[in-house]
Amino acid sequence: MLNNIGPAGLLLIAVVVLVLFGRGKIAGLMGEVGKGITAFKRGVKDSSEEIEDQSETAEDGAAARDVTPAEAERRDNA
Repeated sequence: MLNNIGPAGLLLIAVVVLVLFGRGKIAGLMGEVGKGITAFKRGVKDSSEEIEDQSETAEDGAAARDVTPAEAERRDNA
């Protein structure tokens, strides 16, 4: 459906939206969208830092242990 809308159609839609909502409302809406994007990026960055901190803590606190079953246990379960 969007493939049928050409540049003239997009321009017409933009003009109609501008007339209906006005410049002030559209500018305010774009500002809110920008704040949302910034908050999302900050959240992603904080989450990745938290994951890195947890992995560093796990490495410092205790060594990884092997949890694979021993050969005898694998034969018994088979």
